[in-house]
Amino acid sequence: MSAPLETLRRVFGYPSFRGPQEEIIEHLIGGGDALVLMPTGGGKSLCYQIPALLREGVGVVVSPLIALMQDQVDALLQAGVRAAFLNSSQDYATASEVERRLRMDELDLIYVAPERLLTERFLGVMDHLVGRNRLALFAIDEAHCVSQWGHDFRPEYIQLSALHQRYPTVPRIALTATADHLTRQEIITRLGLDAARVFISSFDRPNIRYTVVERDNPRRQLLDFLAGQRGAAGIVYCLSRKKVDETAAWLNQQGITALPYHAGLDAGMRLNHQQRFLREDGIVMVATIAFGMGIDKPDVRFVAHLDLPKSLEAYYQETGRAGRDGEPAEAWMTYGLNDVVIHRLRIDESAASEEQKRVERSKLDALLAWCETAVCRRALLLKYFSEEAEACGNCDTCLDPPQLWDGTVAAQKAMSAALRTGQRFGAGHLIDILRGKATEKVQQFGHGDLPTFGAGTDLDDAGWRSVFRQLLAAGLLQADAQAYGGLRLTDAARPVLKGEATLSLRRQAKRIPGKKSALAGRRSGDGPPLAEADAPLFDALRAWRADLAREQGVPAYVILHDKTLRELAARRPPSLVELLGVPGIGQAKADRYGEALLRLMA
Repeated sequence: MSAPLETLRRVFGYPSFRGPQEEIIEHLIGGGDALVLMPTGGGKSLCYQIPALLREGVGVVVSPLIALMQDQVDALLQAGVRAAFLNSSQDYATASEVERRLRMDELDLIYVAPERLLTERFLGVMDHLVGRNRLALFAIDEAHCVSQWGHDFRPEYIQLSALHQRYPTVPRIALTATADHLTRQEIITRLGLDAARVFISSFDRPNIRYTVVERDNPRRQLLDFLAGQRGAAGIVYCLSRKKVDETAAWLNQQGITALPYHAGLDAGMRLNHQQRFLREDGIVMVATIAFGMGIDKPDVRFVAHLDLPKSLEAYYQETGRAGRDGEPAEAWMTYGLNDVVIHRLRIDESAASEEQKRVERSKLDALLAWCETAVCRRALLLKYFSEEAEACGNCDTCLDPPQLWDGTVAAQKAMSAALRTGQRFGAGHLIDILRGKATEKVQQFGHGDLPTFGAGTDLDDAGWRSVFRQLLAAGLLQADAQAYGGLRLTDAARPVLKGEATLSLRRQAKRIPGKKSALAGRRSGDGPPLAEADAPLFDALRAWRADLAREQGVPAYVILHDKTLRELAARRPPSLVELLGVPGIGQAKADRYGEALLRLMA
């Protein structure tokens, strides 16, 4: 048996590696650099944790999230790994003790925030370790933070190139769960990883069901969705802090335990809410994108978006926080015409360079095309990351294929209305004209006399919103920042307007009252159905774990995952030797909890 496989089984309790894990580990143990793109839940952490245990010295892990280092370290301590963290949350005495342990070779892994890593004090500690050949490797987690084109850019990450210049013999591994080709190249360039091997796993998360609904009444739509998620942990993303606060308060009024999280809250409240989410069952976190990167909670059953994210890359990263345990999870989003206009205007009005605006527009276009697609969402999402896939059968467009219709004439009417009003008005006003509504604004501008007034009575307001949204998504119309969001025709619109090209559109979906989520009725933490006879033991194991977690002040999942508890309930191993055969139970956990587990299962 190889040393990496023996370590995997003895320390972490897993019988075999997944995908390219073993190859990455062997490459790093041999001293090579690596860039690893692996989906959330794919086992990225093991790719540097095992080499750190098998190489001489300590592995230094750069992580951008101070608040989550504690839970990462707690999970390693449960597995018997000597781990610690250093960040600004610690007092001087605590930080000094960690540094002492580091100098005295008492640690296998140290987690450090990038701003702490690059201080002269910490660089001095690493100089001391290198001088004695006691620096095993550098692991740069969430490596996409180095990209200025990315959605989580952190300026301090750019300075991490100094590690290679100062310690050229120490192997480095940069890891991210998502990076398109542009971001990937920037990671390589900025971190000096030109000679590194690049390992790209499949981006597919087959356990996640993707659903996009046309925005109608977003609160009612969210509540309908959450009706199928009772008792489950999940995240609801909103664009603004105000919307986060209002949505969290409203969900609590509906009897759903929801907590707000955004950068406007004081640090103590943010930490408290994050810890409650990680350590309690059934909490719904309502948040801006300030929350989520690096979340290790495995049993997040859903991620819902009430607003459009910035890009497909951001969407993939955010939805990837669901279902890290491999069990069924849902990614649900409500999306409307206003999303398209707001995002486009935000890009156009930003102080970014023209080059960056061009990149951001391209990313937004890809996201809009994904929202409006009539083909498999998963296949299109994977194609964005240069991966081919067949239709998945587990997204809304596969399960309930949208109807297409010849929208050429409707598009011509919509674009004609925009032209005849000077391309200075938004969709709401144009829809009033098309539907023949003599509103005060229509009368004020004399638009009731236009040939297009009343030309669109064949569609209702929602139908026309769908048309305008699809024209914006297809790039035939664009919001004009100079005209306060007025819709203008692009060059691509001319062939359709002149009748030289046809246009197929998605038919507006009809909402089915009372239709529940695909996970309706599922209990938080449930996976494949337990045998009826095993359910009482599973519940007893969860209660035992919850008591331990409270005693130790750690999230329940760092003790044992639900998957492991289900295996225990089904197998009921009668001895410590057989207990070690259950995935997720390594030697340290068997030594620590084995006798108690055997008594529970007797």
